[in-house]
Amino acid sequence: MGESGQCVCRGAAWMSEFLPKEVREGLEQARKHKLRKKSRMKVRVGDQSFTILRYWDDGFALDADDAPQLRGLVDLYDGGRHLSQCLIIASEEDGGEMVFEFKRATVAADQAPLDYERTTKTIGLLTHRPGI
Repeated sequence: MGESGQCVCRGAAWMSEFLPKEVREGLEQARKHKLRKKSRMKVRVGDQSFTILRYWDDGFALDADDAPQLRGLVDLYDGGRHLSQCLIIASEEDGGEMVFEFKRATVAADQAPLDYERTTKTIGLLTHRPGI
């Protein structure tokens, strides 16, 4: 108990133990729905696309109910912008989310890489001289 006579707790996880199962499931569905609506990020595998609920430097999480056991090469998008191509593995299921980790993440480029060095020096100047 705190000085004010109120219960002091570390997080709200303890409160879910006292709620009926239906209420807990409803709260979890509402939380996932909110994350899905807020997130613009998607992972694409072939023709399938899945909304990313959480994203961090070395992985991401999808809704465990919607996500298959993804593995291998996937593409990450933020809206319509291609962010990266990643090699992933399924790590664990945590709180209704399937967590995936990157084995490799390559940033997507808008154009193909050059196989030569661009120079900015002018080698010659061609002029148009009519009548010659």
